[in-house]
Amino acid sequence: MCAKASRVKAGPVRCDVLVEAQRWPLKHPFTISRGRKQEAHVVAVTIEASGYRGRGESVPYARYGETVEDVVRNIERMAPLILDGLSRQDLLQRTPAGAARNAIDCALWDLEFKQGTRDDTKLPLEPLPCAYTITLNTAQQMAAEARKHADWPVLKLKLGAAGDLQRLRAVRNAAPKAALIVDANEAWRADAFFDIAREIESLGVAVVEQPLPASEDHGLRRGEFAFALCADESCRTRDDLAHVSQHYDMINIKLDKTGGLTEAMRLASEATSFGLRVMTGCMVATSLAMAPAMCLWRHTEILDLDGPLFLREDRAPGIHYKDGFMHPPPPELWG
Repeated sequence: MCAKASRVKAGPVRCDVLVEAQRWPLKHPFTISRGRKQEAHVVAVTIEASGYRGRGESVPYARYGETVEDVVRNIERMAPLILDGLSRQDLLQRTPAGAARNAIDCALWDLEFKQGTRDDTKLPLEPLPCAYTITLNTAQQMAAEARKHADWPVLKLKLGAAGDLQRLRAVRNAAPKAALIVDANEAWRADAFFDIAREIESLGVAVVEQPLPASEDHGLRRGEFAFALCADESCRTRDDLAHVSQHYDMINIKLDKTGGLTEAMRLASEATSFGLRVMTGCMVATSLAMAPAMCLWRHTEILDLDGPLFLREDRAPGIHYKDGFMHPPPPELWG
């Protein structure tokens, strides 16, 4: 892991804000329709107050024009307000949804847990089933990966290139019992998607995630298929619910999109009033980014929080994954 850090301090009561840009190498390249990465670039925030330390982690979202440098600068600009006692509710008003707000918000949540000012712990007490992602590759290689993880309850396939049906058929044959999620990351166009939709149905796919670019949502009709249509890039915050509920059956909530757990909790709660089901997802990141997202478990039908499994090395202690289940985070990590 490589890191660059900056620190802001206040006194006389000890209060620090540490911001770190970190790079975590991956075991293998992680490929989706938009590109490939070999490192996870994250921004970590530590807020220390009166001997207690809260931590948060976020991934700058290139899809929305974010960079690591911009996120670090935005957090540094917020540091004086944090030192003055910025609350999570004030944070929602002070800075827009995105990775900077996410890292600060999750660090504030963690700080509250550590200080004992929150006694309504929202983290699960038992292991929860989790999806495993198979990145875009040849049909043979994706089938081999599916075979290794055939005992996981849910497999997510990254698609969005020529030969997608061959990939899907190969994975289905390799893991006949797993529930399948297909994620095109906006790569398909409407005519191509509708040409293969019925075969996707026949292969027993449970969810198709963001098949079209967000700008082409009007081509989708909620409830049209046996599988659920899930909005990812089309849904960031509660402001998007009225729109996506016309076209999708489900939303994928990611803390880097919502700008933290505070907005994510509100988004998950309000989604049900629109009749939308919930998946909780992630970027490729360490267990520190997964832990707060687990607080959404009561609202969530599918947990897709497998990001640390693609890292060459995770934080220690990290979240333990076994046999398709993720265990609650150790308090030394978060919460």
